[in-house]
Amino acid sequence: MSNDAASTVVITGASSGIGRELALEMARRGHALGLAARRLPLLEQLRDELHVSFGKQLRIELATLDVCQIDSIGPTLQELFTRLGGVDIMVVNAGANDMTGIGRGDLAQELDLIQTNLSGAIATINAATAHFLERGKGHIVGISSLAALQPIPRQAAYCASKAGFKMYLDAARIELKRKGILVSNILPGYIATDIVEGVDIGKLPFAIPAAQAAREMARLIEKRVKSGVVPAFPWKLVRPFLGHLPEFMAKY
Repeated sequence: MSNDAASTVVITGASSGIGRELALEMARRGHALGLAARRLPLLEQLRDELHVSFGKQLRIELATLDVCQIDSIGPTLQELFTRLGGVDIMVVNAGANDMTGIGRGDLAQELDLIQTNLSGAIATINAATAHFLERGKGHIVGISSLAALQPIPRQAAYCASKAGFKMYLDAARIELKRKGILVSNILPGYIATDIVEGVDIGKLPFAIPAAQAAREMARLIEKRVKSGVVPAFPWKLVRPFLGHLPEFMAKY
């Protein structure tokens, strides 16, 4: 159990993928949890699993949240924060990915990605910040992507959404620092989840299981880093070159 075991952590997109694994890891480390996602039955299943593994004394509150429904984000999260009796860490994880083609009739999918990954994330950060300003402290953690740094063909909208999210987090860090609010930006590489249908994640470079990614993310969160990449190897070494790689290296 970490030194921050008494912290209360809210995670969006907690019903599957990285969010689910991060909830398991944070529970393992003794944190109380607020779990939010679109699919309440999956959240309830996760809560039951956590109680079996870590005991009924573990505080867990659930909320149905669709980050594409922008107007509902603030009220839903504020109600969740109240039920938890206050929150220390907000993990902005809810997101989507899809293979899209420019000029191939995929505009609706592209705009949905922007809505989920950028607009929904910004609204989530605003709701968390309002709560943290009242408390005089707090920690916002954005789960961005290394795609924020490197353009990828057939993923233009996804890259754009994550680049915008990264910039928003970086600006928020400067703006909120004097208010006692820390902002962390975590940039995962290839993580083995089902976020993109039809993609064999095992064939992508340096892909790691979601559980391993969650362990690394939890360490970064508890260290209160400004920014970090997951997995650390090799992306920590490669990161300075992302955005500067020759275009012929991109495959599509």
